Amino acid sequence: MSNTRRLTTAQAIIAFLKNQHVERDGKQNAFFAGVLGIFGHGNVAGIGEALQQNPDLPYILVRNEQSGVHVAAGYAKTSNRLRTFACTSSIGPGATNMITGAALATINRLPVLLLPGDIFARRNVAPVLQQLESPATQDTGVNDCFKPVSRYWDRIYRPEQIITALPEAMRVLTSPADTGAVTLALPRTCKRRRTTSPLNSSKSAYG
Repeated sequence: MSNTRRLTTAQAIIAFLKNQHVERDGKQNAFFAGVLGIFGHGNVAGIGEALQQNPDLPYILVRNEQSGVHVAAGYAKTSNRLRTFACTSSIGPGATNMITGAALATINRLPVLLLPGDIFARRNVAPVLQQLESPATQDTGVNDCFKPVSRYWDRIYRPEQIITALPEAMRVLTSPADTGAVTLALPRTCKRRRTTSPLNSSKSAYG
């Protein structure tokens, strides 16, 4: 029998982040020190709920989303890029507040994981949350602004996408040559969808 359990997309993401470690000189450390951010519509019912269920991954409330990304980048720099924070935001202005911090992280090769809330997975436009989506197309949302300032970008429309997106995000975050801001845009309707997730009890370690 396969070792699996039913999780929401958000729960699976948090479980994955908790299990990521880096190794240097024979010593392993958890790669993610916690999650920084502000909750609002678009992330509180998904990532927020999952963090509440996993108190061993600390959540730290920041006063501004941009400052949260700067804190994560600064922490990564002082940790010699061996540790960082994930940053979460609601959709709309909360997400766009993180763009400057993402640009700084990418330019300076500092690993930061961004988890902004996103449009509905079914791509309906107007009215969508904070009304910053384009009424002319269903393929463009606020988080497309992160593409030029991210070393890796993806929008998770379906739970099974995280099976490939999360390992690729970690590859970029832990690569000295490729590291910078990594953005995984998370539609609210996808974060709460349940899927069968493989349980890996061993730590994933990157050298």
